Amino acid sequence: MDDAIATFILDQMADALIFATVDGKIAGWNGASTALFGFEKGEAIGESLDLIIPPHLRNAHWAGFDSAVKAGQLKLNGRPTLTRATHKTGRRLYVEMSFALVRSSDCVVGSVAVARDATERVERERAKAAR
Repeated sequence: MDDAIATFILDQMADALIFATVDGKIAGWNGASTALFGFEKGEAIGESLDLIIPPHLRNAHWAGFDSAVKAGQLKLNGRPTLTRATHKTGRRLYVEMSFALVRSSDCVVGSVAVARDATERVERERAKAAR
């Protein structure tokens, strides 16, 4: 696939796509990431993933991230998980995310996450359960 076509696909997909290097710096951020998290691409690139991770989840996130990079394997094996994230405004989101490690030859060079907003669904389910 042509690099330009790949870029168009990634920029125009409906789900947020975030690529982070092994040190946790954001190196890829598509338009859906901006729509979901509120940060423009230029605000996100080069920043730590802490940009979108709520403070109370950061220790657990980094323990899992570092372990996955070191072992070259993910605990969830690509299965989506529901987690919390933070919007630029400080608003808390529920996001459904799936992760993959990105390799170059035999070396892990980063991770990629695909995310979608699940806030409305989770809040609707919680309201229904509270009735």
